[in-house]
Amino acid sequence: MRRHVTIILAGLLLLGAAACDKSYDMGTYGYDKDFFAANGVGTLELTSPDGQARVLLVPAYQGRVMTSTTRGLGGPTFGWINHKAVAEGFANPQFNPFGGEERFWIGPEGGPFSWYFKPGVEQVYANWDVPAFIDSEPFEVESSSESEAVFTKEATLTNASGVEFSIGVRRSVRLLDRSEVEKVLGIELPEGVAPVAYRTANTIKNLGAGTWNKETGMPSVWLLGMYPPTPSTVVFIPYNQTFEGKVVKDDYFGSVPADRLEVKDGFVYFRIDGKYRAKIGLPSGSAKDLCGSFDPKAGVLNILKYTIPQGVNDYVNSQWGPQENNFGGDVINSYNDGPTETGVVMGPFYEIETSSPGAALAPGESLTHTQFTFHLEGPAEELEKLAGKVFGTSVKLDTFESGN
Repeated sequence: MRRHVTIILAGLLLLGAAACDKSYDMGTYGYDKDFFAANGVGTLELTSPDGQARVLLVPAYQGRVMTSTTRGLGGPTFGWINHKAVAEGFANPQFNPFGGEERFWIGPEGGPFSWYFKPGVEQVYANWDVPAFIDSEPFEVESSSESEAVFTKEATLTNASGVEFSIGVRRSVRLLDRSEVEKVLGIELPEGVAPVAYRTANTIKNLGAGTWNKETGMPSVWLLGMYPPTPSTVVFIPYNQTFEGKVVKDDYFGSVPADRLEVKDGFVYFRIDGKYRAKIGLPSGSAKDLCGSFDPKAGVLNILKYTIPQGVNDYVNSQWGPQENNFGGDVINSYNDGPTETGVVMGPFYEIETSSPGAALAPGESLTHTQFTFHLEGPAEELEKLAGKVFGTSVKLDTFESGN
């Protein structure tokens, strides 16, 4: 029955696209919206009353936020979308990399409690397999309106230690209006700055008979956002300057060179250009509940705000293979795409990822990870001022422009 509903919805969208004689350039929100319709992929759209702020969702892709815009159908598209993969459909049994600016996954990716490797296999790419429920299976639409959509899913999974879990998921996506943006960020938006923002609340529930703990493994909510890189983009992540330990993990693919990573005056700055494959992460105690990225040439400031529970330090470790500490993982990560060892480039794109702690839940209990995504478009100098107000201190957004 779900498949019939999706096909009917896709058909209606195709009729709507055919009735519209306006075409949009690639790189605009309207282009991406029409692209999904032309490829038979059903979407839901959250829209502000004036039609300017828009968020595009795909139920078949687990209620994923594919993209958004500040200025209507002809405005810029903020999410990175793999148009080739979308056009091919669910063609890859291992993983379908459709992209999107916020998708729901669960952690950990590697180690003894991984969801992405079967028990007993070597944790290498050939054996890596994304669970169908967060890759190729749709989420149910519980409700939808012009400002909010709610998705649900139930799944049974087995981790790399052979322990079975019954998991319930509830994911809501709500569009924020301009006044809510100002309230959450604690700022007043200048007239020339256009926002689009949304909040997602992502809940996992223990539907099984046993308790989730460090001996069985604990799932976590893992949100991954994919965006198009540019030569002028920088990711900036504030850190706790009283943290005693390594502020940032920078050796996922070898140490990140100094012309791409700088840790200075309470911020981690990460150069984003899609030309050098690198990943960083901040552990519990180091990370704060804010991060951002800025492209001065495009005039776009992106801000993420997310929940970090007080006193909780058990973040799952996604490192593949043997681990020294299964619960010493990162709170937040950022990835810059670039050529692999074989010269292949997956995107290019860049990612910002946030995670909840591991969910230590008794039967019937639940955990919610909430994230706010803000895209602010306007004059670069205004956006720099806003960044300073939101983060409470001067942010050196031109870190890499001078060759530092």
